[in-house]
Amino acid sequence: MAKHLIQLTLAAVIAFAASPAFAEGDLKKGEKIFKKCRACHEVGDAAKIKLGPVLNNVFGATPGTNADYADKYSKAMKKKGEEGILWNAETLNEFLKKPKKYVKKTKMAFAGIKKEKQREDLLAYLIQYSPDYTPAE
Repeated sequence: MAKHLIQLTLAAVIAFAASPAFAEGDLKKGEKIFKKCRACHEVGDAAKIKLGPVLNNVFGATPGTNADYADKYSKAMKKKGEEGILWNAETLNEFLKKPKKYVKKTKMAFAGIKKEKQREDLLAYLIQYSPDYTPAE
C-alpha cells in the first residue's frame, strides 16, 4: 500500500511539473472540490461506476471509451473521442469549465466550475488517479 502511494505521489509530482494547467493546483482543495463530483463519479482502488464513469486513469484517455461505461456514454461524448481528443489538463479544464459547451448534448448534468483556480485544484487531485499518464511536451 505504501509503495503504491509513493508511486502515485511521484507520478503526480512529475505530471504537475510538466503541465502548467494544474501546476499550481492544491490537492487538498481539489479533494474538497471533488465532493461535488462524488454524486456521480468515484476514484481510487475501490471505485465503482455510479451515474457517471469511474475517473481513474482519465488523463490520457479518449473521451467516451471507458470500456466499463461504454454503453452509457452519450453519442456526443463518443463523437468527441472519435475526433481524436484525449483527456489532458487542457481538454479537461475546458470541459470542466462548461461541460455542455465543450461536449454539446453530453449527459453530464453538471453546470461546470467557473473559477480557474478551482479547476486547477480539481485537476491536481484527479491526476493522482492516472499514475501511468505522461503529459505530451
